[in-house]
Amino acid sequence: MARIAVYPGSFDPPTLGHMDIVRRASGLFDELIVAVGINRSKSPFLTVEERVEALGCCTSDLPNVRVDSFSGLLIDYAKTVGACAVIRGLRAIADFEYEFQMAMVNRELCDRIESVFLMTNWEHGYVSSGIVKEIAMFGGEYRSMVPDCIVPIIERAVRSHRADR
Repeated sequence: MARIAVYPGSFDPPTLGHMDIVRRASGLFDELIVAVGINRSKSPFLTVEERVEALGCCTSDLPNVRVDSFSGLLIDYAKTVGACAVIRGLRAIADFEYEFQMAMVNRELCDRIESVFLMTNWEHGYVSSGIVKEIAMFGGEYRSMVPDCIVPIIERAVRSHRADR
C-alpha cells in the first residue's frame, strides 16, 4: 500500500521555503499531495487556480507529487485521499505553537493520520507568503524568495490587484 502524505497550505503565493519542504517530503513518501486550502473568509492575493498553476509548475519535475485543492476540514480531506500523514513546515518557534495545537486537534479527529513536522532550511526561515505579497504589491524585489516559474503569475496578480483599486 502506498504511503501518501498531504502538505496543506494557502500557498498564496508559494515560496522557496514551501518548495524546500515539498522536495524533502516527496523523498519520504510514495506520494505527496500539495493541497491548496480554500478559505472563503480570506481574500487571497492569488486565486485558487493560480496557486494550483504555480505549484504545478514548481513541482513538474517531481513525479510523485501532485497538486490539488480542498475546502473544509483538512483531516477529512486527508482521509478522503488515503493519507497516512500531514506534512507541516516550521520556520521558527512561533510556528510550532500553532502547528502543535493543530496536530493535537487532528489527532483527536483521526488518530491514524500522523503529523510530520519539517524545519525549513535556514536560508528560507524569514520568508513567508505574506512578506512576498507585500513586497510585490509595493514594487519591491521578491524574486529571490520564490521559484522562477511563478514570477509571471505573481506579476499578473499584482497588475490585477492594482487595477482593482
